[in-house]
Amino acid sequence: MTRPRPNPVTDGGRLLRSALKGATALLLVLFATEPAWAQFNLVAPGDTAQQADPNSRILLEADQADYNNKTGDVSASGNVEVYYEGNTLYAQHVQVNQKADRMQAEGGVRLTETDGNVVTAKTLTGTTDLKDGVMTAVRADTSQRTRIAAEQATRTGGETTVFKKAIYTACQTCADDPKSAPVWQISAQTITHDKNAQMLYYRDATLDIWGVPVLYSPYLSQPDPTVRRKTGFLLPTLVNGSNIGTGARIPYFWALAPNYDLTVALTPLTTQGLLGDVEWRQRSLDGEYNIYASGIFQKDPSAFDGTSGNGDARGMISSNGKYWINPQWNWGWNLGWSSDPTYVADYGQPVTSTVSGTEILNQLFLQGVGDRNYFDLRGYAFRVLQQNMDLATIDPPEPFTPYGTYQQEKQSIVHPVMDYNGVFNDSVAGGELSWKSNLTSLNRDMTDAFTVAQGDDLVTRFRGVSGTFSRYTAYLQWRRQFTDSLGQIYTPFTYLQADVYSLQDVDPAVTQLANNSVAARAMPAIGFEYRYPWLIAASFGNQVIEPVGQIIARPNEQYIGKLPNEDAQSIVFDDTTLFEWDKFSGFDRVEGGTRANVGLQYTLQTNGYGALTGMFGRSFLLAGENSFAIPDILDSTDDSGLETNASDYVARLAFDTQQGMRFGGRIRLDNENFSMNRAEVAASGTSGPLTTQVTYAFLGRQPGLGIDDDREEIHTSASLRIIDEWRTFGSIRYDILGRDVVADGFGIAYDGESLSLSLSLMEDRSGASGMPVDRTAYLRVGFRTLGDLSYSSSVGGE
Repeated sequence: MTRPRPNPVTDGGRLLRSALKGATALLLVLFATEPAWAQFNLVAPGDTAQQADPNSRILLEADQADYNNKTGDVSASGNVEVYYEGNTLYAQHVQVNQKADRMQAEGGVRLTETDGNVVTAKTLTGTTDLKDGVMTAVRADTSQRTRIAAEQATRTGGETTVFKKAIYTACQTCADDPKSAPVWQISAQTITHDKNAQMLYYRDATLDIWGVPVLYSPYLSQPDPTVRRKTGFLLPTLVNGSNIGTGARIPYFWALAPNYDLTVALTPLTTQGLLGDVEWRQRSLDGEYNIYASGIFQKDPSAFDGTSGNGDARGMISSNGKYWINPQWNWGWNLGWSSDPTYVADYGQPVTSTVSGTEILNQLFLQGVGDRNYFDLRGYAFRVLQQNMDLATIDPPEPFTPYGTYQQEKQSIVHPVMDYNGVFNDSVAGGELSWKSNLTSLNRDMTDAFTVAQGDDLVTRFRGVSGTFSRYTAYLQWRRQFTDSLGQIYTPFTYLQADVYSLQDVDPAVTQLANNSVAARAMPAIGFEYRYPWLIAASFGNQVIEPVGQIIARPNEQYIGKLPNEDAQSIVFDDTTLFEWDKFSGFDRVEGGTRANVGLQYTLQTNGYGALTGMFGRSFLLAGENSFAIPDILDSTDDSGLETNASDYVARLAFDTQQGMRFGGRIRLDNENFSMNRAEVAASGTSGPLTTQVTYAFLGRQPGLGIDDDREEIHTSASLRIIDEWRTFGSIRYDILGRDVVADGFGIAYDGESLSLSLSLMEDRSGASGMPVDRTAYLRVGFRTLGDLSYSSSVGGE
């Protein structure tokens, strides 16, 4: 229903418009504007708010309004509302004395800004431009979801506002329910907002969480909520470790410019002394990069006795960056160095795209992405972050060194690897023609060898060989798909892969490799794939049964075991690779022989009861040599499930209830007795307050790779929401055959909109035999708009 508009003459001016030569300032605290009041002029009856110029007029609406023509004073009462440029001031009484340059508002004062800030008060008294004034019983809720409440607020000079007996909090529920108690707040005798500095300053401040005082400081400061980056101290991080002692990381942040900044931090440690770190970050219109460095002169190196950390000076440096040349091309880098392999773990250095828990990646790259092609060029090397130790069950013969020793020297340096792939725009013979090309060149200083027992014999295998190796691969592929009137799908295809190798300075002790410095090979293939999906519609849902068959004819693979194998060391035969034309993971191995792949796929989509998918299949060598039965220098194909002419069986089954629960598994069964050689089963879901996941994994023994025992583990994790934002969580990884807990952890967390809190305890026993158990306790408290406080403690044990 529309509110009746009174006559401005007969009703004492229910509607009074004033043509102001300036404008009123509508906000007293935090983020005020500062235009000025000017003389009032009555507007003829019938003029409307839409006719007023929003740049020069305000609209005042009240039950009663009086205007003194002599003095220019205005007095309005009864549901007074003042509108200006989208801002609204509401009060029961408003008086303006222009001669005294004073304005007063009282009775439920509420000020609403265009940016969403809402200020309420009991009274407002100040100059007409509101640069100076006082509000009582004031509360300011900002669009940044923060609140300041105080008994009194005093504004001076239009720049500084002082809140007395005030509190500050960041609370979404404050806007939804102003009477709700905040989860946390800072209470202070005074809170001063400096508009120019964009800072809040606290005197005699106490941090309360759930009404309990937890921290007192005579002085605190923070950027105001509108500021995203501000020079100053950041919240500290507390650390503790059995070898480093207890300390606190105290960071200082410099916002040097909108696009670059610097953070410097010092961490005094009771055992090892002063750890320092520095980080530089910079962005530009076409990219960004950062540089991080840290270091320490250890007071007690002997705390790391027996490890690479037993030294005086330790440290690291890392950098990563990415820049766009144009919308299709970019280049970048990851670079890093550490003084020793265990520094990153010992001092809890941050994990980034350059630094992981086990290695530092050094690379330069150039990438290009088009609509139908892709180019990637990079050179890279890894710096190992693991302690050297002899992990060999059987030592390899001289001159080779045991597995686990000289890990850095056994790493390769790739210079470079290049991939260029694409699809031709025009069809060829009605089909799609595509290509791949790969150039890989690398060198290694030391051969990575290990010895395994095969019956009564000892055989030496090689993960990598010292020397310089280069390979160029060109790959061309064509395929075309036909569908007949019955829905049968026919796909003829053909491909050709050609490789040229260069072998230089090969380790003379590795006699298995070819003697010639240049080797070439080619693998042509022609194949055909058949699919016939049967759609069965029923009242309970739809089913699709699809038999699939492939046949691929090609010659035998050349140079098996006589060429390096750097990129095809991982062989996983399961449902995802059954219909791959070449089941090797890289270019260094290429599948030969005539092979048939057959399988049956099934899909059931029910009406409201979930979806079921499944697959069962097998692969057969029809003619020629089996590439998976002949070992290369690593014997990566041993026990792969493809080493026999009739492969193992592979299957997959998955069920999605579409109501939060999912179940799935894949399995590889022995081709002779159906015993399990590999399996993965997972279940996950959410039911009410409980979220859980269970994963089971089984990997059969692979003696050719030095793995003499089966491996069987189960990994479970769960999170239970207890009440409101509180939840508890935990996980456990259990070695079934070894009857041992590999890793476990549990904790409790609070996930609120203004406060997040978590406490967790974790144990990790996955290190090599003889390594101590890694036990870590971690506490984090996050305050929105303030930052995070954290504490970590790492202790090794038996």
